[in-house]
Amino acid sequence: MDSSIFDLISQETERQKKTLMMIPSENYTYDEVRRAVGSVLMHKYAEGYPNRRYYQGNKIIDQVEDLARNRALEAFGLDSKAWSVNVQPHSGSEANLAVYNALLDVGDRIMSMFLPDGGHLSHGWQVGDKKVTLVSKIYSVAFYKLNPETRLLDYEAIEKQAEEFKPKLMISGGTAYPREIDYQRLALIAHKVGAYFMADVAHEAGLISAGAVKSPFEFADVVTMTTHKTLRGPRGAIIFSKKELGEAIDSSIIPGIQGGPHLHTIAGIAVALEKTKTDEFKKYAMQTVVNARALAGVLLDGGLDVVSGGTDKHLVLVDLRPSASSGWFVAWALEAAGIIVNRNAVPNETASPFYPSGIRMGTQALTVRGMKETEMKLIGGWILKVVERVGIVALPEDKLQRNSYLSEFLKKIEGDKQLSGIKKEVEELCSRFPVPEL
Repeated sequence: MDSSIFDLISQETERQKKTLMMIPSENYTYDEVRRAVGSVLMHKYAEGYPNRRYYQGNKIIDQVEDLARNRALEAFGLDSKAWSVNVQPHSGSEANLAVYNALLDVGDRIMSMFLPDGGHLSHGWQVGDKKVTLVSKIYSVAFYKLNPETRLLDYEAIEKQAEEFKPKLMISGGTAYPREIDYQRLALIAHKVGAYFMADVAHEAGLISAGAVKSPFEFADVVTMTTHKTLRGPRGAIIFSKKELGEAIDSSIIPGIQGGPHLHTIAGIAVALEKTKTDEFKKYAMQTVVNARALAGVLLDGGLDVVSGGTDKHLVLVDLRPSASSGWFVAWALEAAGIIVNRNAVPNETASPFYPSGIRMGTQALTVRGMKETEMKLIGGWILKVVERVGIVALPEDKLQRNSYLSEFLKKIEGDKQLSGIKKEVEELCSRFPVPEL
């Protein structure tokens, strides 16, 4: 046995058990999903689609993929006569790229959310004239921004921008927008200017399936999602499209941008989709939102600037500039205390992407462990203490001074008694709420 790798896996298992997983894009999956993903299905190559493979020996594999596709439609209450579904994308970014490749020509226009306001790299991010992503090099991309005062989507401004820019594709969704999205309004805007409307619900997929947040399916032409966040599946993605677009999207996946699908992952997705039918899953999704609102309330009451004043989903975004702090420093200090969040850009961002002004956190994995509002109050209190402990920070502009400052900070928090004390309390909380099936 490869002791080096399996020792590391064992260490990571312990880390996940003893810390609070609060990054909104992470979650605990089911033991059945892990068994499916680690199964003999990974031995099989299956280019193509069920009953249209380029390889032999796929009679059973075809049934696995068909089962996943049927369960995907069922999980979101969709009619197979109106909707097509593709479960083969390896990731959310590849799913989005496949949609662009299917619906757009080189140079066509995309309109999506500004990255620091909560958008996503895969929606065509570029900085000024610098083409950062492949998507921005292929298509012409414009970004709509949040209202700088409310830090909410400004639909009137978006409509005006769309009328001027005239995109062929409008995209909603991202990674750090904590409020509900008016899918109907965005669809009306898109269709008014002759554009397709794509809703990227990578973060909200599980919440949508359970009815905990609004659904885009009544209004969107295409819906993409990842399967590992609130949906609790393995790392993968799904593309739903109106029936008339399905053939183009299937062709865009293969031979467009991918080769053989990962059938072991698709099997894991199928297992997770079946779980969405249970009362347990629906309770988890509803409680996730309740927990996020409770956590946001604690942070607000403690004086932190919670972006938009709260949340409607699983995620909470905090702007640390009023506290004279920084996301990089607070995220590392929280990790030293056993609380795992991520540093994140915030609306009206003034700092760099690597040293942004905010932190982003989610409640989905805490909810899987059985935690509720009482625990959110406790965790929120620890976060407030850590932010206070970090205090005022000012990152030196000189690169050498900055590196020295950062190194000293990391050494300082490693031996900080207050952070170590919180970490012990975190571990005690984790022992009372063990991760199911881990």
